[in-house]
Amino acid sequence: MTTSTAELAQQTAPAGVRGTLRNRLQQFLAFASLIVIFVFFSVVSPDFLNYGNVTAILFSTVVIGTLALGTTFVIITGGIDLSIGTGMALCAVIAGVLIVHSGLPMPLGVLGAVLFGGAIGLVNGVNVAVLKLPPFIATLAMMLVAQGLALVISGSAPIYFNDSPNYTKISTGSIIPGTNFPNAVLILAVLAVVAGVLLNKTILGRYTYSIGSNEEATALSGINVRYWKLIVYTLAGLFIGLAGVLISARLGSAQPATGVGYELQAIAAVVIGGTSLSGGKGSIVGTVIGALIISVLNNGLQIMSIPQEWQNVILGCVILVAVYADMARKRASVV
Repeated sequence: MTTSTAELAQQTAPAGVRGTLRNRLQQFLAFASLIVIFVFFSVVSPDFLNYGNVTAILFSTVVIGTLALGTTFVIITGGIDLSIGTGMALCAVIAGVLIVHSGLPMPLGVLGAVLFGGAIGLVNGVNVAVLKLPPFIATLAMMLVAQGLALVISGSAPIYFNDSPNYTKISTGSIIPGTNFPNAVLILAVLAVVAGVLLNKTILGRYTYSIGSNEEATALSGINVRYWKLIVYTLAGLFIGLAGVLISARLGSAQPATGVGYELQAIAAVVIGGTSLSGGKGSIVGTVIGALIISVLNNGLQIMSIPQEWQNVILGCVILVAVYADMARKRASVV
């Protein structure tokens, strides 16, 4: 018996609606968690809720958030990228070499650093999509390579942008008259909008979800999975380059030893925001909320003078809860 198009639509529509409702509920729960955490710290510490501290929270979200935006695409495809932290440090060093050592104009130095990040992502994409290496191993190797190159190229010494004040203004300057609101936060907002459009309104986003949901079926439908994985990893690399520019502009220097640990916080932000580690599901809005949750937690715990080791314990517990919630949602959807 043949199922008509109308009947098929009736059968699949409810499932699609349920999936959309689950995603909306997931984002709402993440946002509600952010509000609860924010209110909690506002109550327990009088120094938490003020303009300066809220601005500091947003400022501290910039680097993690930028890395997490690109990582969201990778994880939705069912992959992982462990190289984003040390890759960011390497891109910061490249910016220093181009602007400080080579004397290139600032815009060209920034462009060079961002494109270098894209090259890192492209190499990851080749290793994963063409050579078929497991994403964990491929990006772990790149993490070590980037960490070593950052030290070699910089001579294991920071590169300072003392003669390039306009470079530091990329992060710390303010284009809003009469305020100290940092440019980096506005840049993150623009990047989040761009990432959201790419994920939700373009063919790249549709294929990203499709590959993560069922890579084999996507390939059988005639889509060049290898090509689109290369695009996804290259895009994530461009975000690595942007993060490298933002963090070096904030610090006023390219620190070759920084970057280690940032990959874990960025991945945590993506997971806390509701993106499934098995792929096929996630959102930019959720990722931004996840990055804010991490920043609020770090800031609030520091204000409460909680030792760093206990901050790590608490963040680890939050990640475990987020992953368990994702597994529970999967089981519920199967039922």
